[in-house]
Amino acid sequence: MDMADIIVTGGAGFIGSHLVDHLIDQDHNVLVVDDLSSGSTENLSRWIGDERLRFVRWDITRPLDGCEDLRSHGRIDCIFHLAARIDVITSFDDPLDDAMRNYIGTLNVLEFARNRGCEQVIFSSSAAVFQDNGLVPIDESFPTGPLSPYGFHKLMSEGILDLYDLHHGMRNASFRFFNVYGPRQDPANPYSGVISKFIRMCIDGERLIIFGDGEQTRDFVFVKDVVRTLVRGYEKGATGQYNVGTGTETTINELAATIAGGFDTDPGRDHKGERMGEIQRSCADIGRIKKELDIGPDTSLCDGIRRTVEWYLDEYKAEGGNG
Repeated sequence: MDMADIIVTGGAGFIGSHLVDHLIDQDHNVLVVDDLSSGSTENLSRWIGDERLRFVRWDITRPLDGCEDLRSHGRIDCIFHLAARIDVITSFDDPLDDAMRNYIGTLNVLEFARNRGCEQVIFSSSAAVFQDNGLVPIDESFPTGPLSPYGFHKLMSEGILDLYDLHHGMRNASFRFFNVYGPRQDPANPYSGVISKFIRMCIDGERLIIFGDGEQTRDFVFVKDVVRTLVRGYEKGATGQYNVGTGTETTINELAATIAGGFDTDPGRDHKGERMGEIQRSCADIGRIKKELDIGPDTSLCDGIRRTVEWYLDEYKAEGGNG
């Protein structure tokens, strides 16, 4: 594909920065829009000084047309909208803030795209939009029924993307992420995933904290596979909703054992009460991305965890640790 001019909201974050890497490696021009509330410019350090990267600090809860650096930008071929508040628990504590970041932010992105003649927005949605009735695997037609404000606002965003398709001739797609993990996922961040937290606990010799009995399941997908899927969606002009996972169901107990097995000493486990708004079983049916986008994951959980552990150990040593 020819060089394109692409906006990535949340591009300094965990998934966003990996997407930026991929796009610039493909020789696209990338404009990162991020308020740095959870992301870091360190995640973009590889591209500092590269003319293909521009960074704009902006809060997507405010209209993007209010930012001169964005208004003055030239052609925009696609917007990858990854900026979000990504925590189920926090969405109960402050549902208004969650709505501003996870729904109004999406509407602001769509309005900016419409006003600028950008016909394609690719949105990072979530498996949290689905009902929890214990049935797996889940395909895109599975009934929705979020258990949290976070999931509800993601579902609302999917709906408004579809409306802009219908009424404004856009080609928008929502990619429903299951449990994404990999390098750069900050375990100290309250929005971080369980894998990064478990790895850091193992490095620090702390007992692994498991909520509930640990038999709840998740579909863990490596960040590089997620990025490849998003970019393929852009290249194919995808529209509608797509699951992004592996099709493999893993219990939290199995996950803990796999991660702990990569260290010299198993730190043990502590169980705490179940957390509000979390589903019991989750596993993606990824038939649609395989059929329509001709893509699927190529990183096993063991390989992905190994690569992630290596990155965290390198970071720990860089921080002056002895692990």
